[in-house]
Amino acid sequence: MIVSESILEMADAKAPDGEQHRRLNPEVFHALAESGMLRGWVAEEFGGRATSVLEVLADIEAVSVADGAAGWSVMIGNTTALNSHRLPSEWAEHIYRDPMGCTGGYGMPAAVGTVVDGDIRVTGRWSWGSGTNHCTFIGGGVRIVDEAGEPARTPDGSSAPFVYFEPDQIELLDTWHVMGLKGTASTDYSATDALVPAGRWTQLFGGGPLIDTTLGRFPFFSALACGVAAVTIGLGVRAIDEVIALGERQFSGSSTVMAKRAPAQADLAMAIANVGQARSYLHDAVTRVWDQIEEGGEAAEVQRVELRIAAAAAAKRSVEAVDLCYHAVGGASVYEASPLQRVFRDAHVAITHGMINPRILEPLGRFHFGLPTNTQLF
Repeated sequence: MIVSESILEMADAKAPDGEQHRRLNPEVFHALAESGMLRGWVAEEFGGRATSVLEVLADIEAVSVADGAAGWSVMIGNTTALNSHRLPSEWAEHIYRDPMGCTGGYGMPAAVGTVVDGDIRVTGRWSWGSGTNHCTFIGGGVRIVDEAGEPARTPDGSSAPFVYFEPDQIELLDTWHVMGLKGTASTDYSATDALVPAGRWTQLFGGGPLIDTTLGRFPFFSALACGVAAVTIGLGVRAIDEVIALGERQFSGSSTVMAKRAPAQADLAMAIANVGQARSYLHDAVTRVWDQIEEGGEAAEVQRVELRIAAAAAAKRSVEAVDLCYHAVGGASVYEASPLQRVFRDAHVAITHGMINPRILEPLGRFHFGLPTNTQLF
């Protein structure tokens, strides 16, 4: 899907409103949802587009050029929608059939749950609840324990399911006071004795899809990491666009416009190279894994590692591009009227995400040295 120019223009224009209110502008969310941008990875059986990983990465990047927070919301909606391939069909139908539906949540098991007659009763708190204010179902990772607090499992054998809550089962907490990606509403949220009906959960750790398609078999955490990286690539593109647009700007005390200054020229060229290299490596790695799965194979461990390297490297290179552009412009980039300052803040918050943070490169390099490495989250 190619997102319409009208939606991109709206996302750009409404970005300051999202920052001010610390959530995605309602008009922007409605336009994205109505266009199907949030359902690219919903299984076809439940009315989704079920499109390729690359197509959705392109969607995320395009929206992120207009507004990083809007692009982040597209990323979250699509990555959680991958669970439509893993949920029992009756619950996938219930959660994902709504054409305006949207899901989100934090996958790590931050809460605890006990099994009660096949259901799960959950209490706990999660961070990073991006877009939970507009979600029709809100997910959260849960650690299953018995009455004594010892590790246990659900009847289907899950020890750490990702469970789905109705919005009225969740309390959204006012914690999202941050420097960047303000419009994502990535606030903390909690549940107290919330009862999750039997089967309204999926397993992010291990297990295979119930709908056996190329998209369904694509590694979940790899898709998430690639989606986050696509946001940073979009931010890099926007930073480059802003520098070019300011080419006729004169620095204080100089009669030479920025476009004719050698340092600015070099910074711009390097930023363009960084973003191009980031996108090329990421898309190449995704394409090779997609093709192998499409031919009936599985993503091998070494391929999952490469996907994570490509995503982390893409984010690092893209944020470096943003930094080059931000500093090339000089003092003009610090004013609130400049989109560059928002891009700079958004990029530096995005790269803290655990899926693409530079520190993830350490275990990835460890793997290639042939040392024992836990690749469960790759």
